[in-house]
Amino acid sequence: MAAAIPVGLSTASVWPLRARTGFELAAALGYDGVEVMVWADPESQSVPALRRLRDETGVPVLSIHSPSLLITQRVWSPDPVVRLRRSVEAAMELEARTVVVHPPFRWQRRYGDAFADLVAELEESSGVDIAVENMFKVRPPGGSRNARVSAFRPSIDPTDVGYSHYTLDLSHSAAAGMDAMELAQRMGEGLTHVHLADGTGVPKDEHLMPGRGNQPCAELLEQLVATGFDGQVVLEVNTRGARHLAQRARLLGEALLFTRRHLG
Repeated sequence: MAAAIPVGLSTASVWPLRARTGFELAAALGYDGVEVMVWADPESQSVPALRRLRDETGVPVLSIHSPSLLITQRVWSPDPVVRLRRSVEAAMELEARTVVVHPPFRWQRRYGDAFADLVAELEESSGVDIAVENMFKVRPPGGSRNARVSAFRPSIDPTDVGYSHYTLDLSHSAAAGMDAMELAQRMGEGLTHVHLADGTGVPKDEHLMPGRGNQPCAELLEQLVATGFDGQVVLEVNTRGARHLAQRARLLGEALLFTRRHLG
């Protein structure tokens, strides 16, 4: 029998609470591990702190999300090359298989020009999968309601460049108006990591609970099983509306149940 596909919980799913809550909820609900979103939370930036959380809860770190967001451009270093290298080093120290990273921003010209080679070099030297994530267009400041531009180079679709490993994010595919199943097909054997969430197709990053939007969440999970996917599925969902921890836990428990049901 094929090994079960591990299902992880992104610590971003408990924002604005800290990484500790992500580890504790993952343990309580029966997730197979966590993905650490590295951002302003000091615990998320500290390998010793993350190691303690891993050991205290018994929940392994499956992946590290490199600080690629606009709000994390100075976490660890203002240099994106340093941030990616430190993400890989953290993954190695925490025995995480994968680093998730966004494509370079359009204004990061030097980083963008060297990005593909940097990713290949770091994968070769570390043995860590660096899974480049699909993104979406945004409305420019002062732009019309329907105006959308890409903040990423060369595009929001990492298959336009071609990398060894990809992260498929279904909230991002919804916001981009992209067909997630077609994108998964283009990623092919390079698809090694999935951010499972839903979206309605409005041009913003919703990260809804799977099954609450129009993305093919169930279909994709079933396709992963059928094709022998040997990567990881991580719930990266928005629970900011939860009024208390029990409600947040209930939402994340439902998301885990949905995922495991469709993974068979």
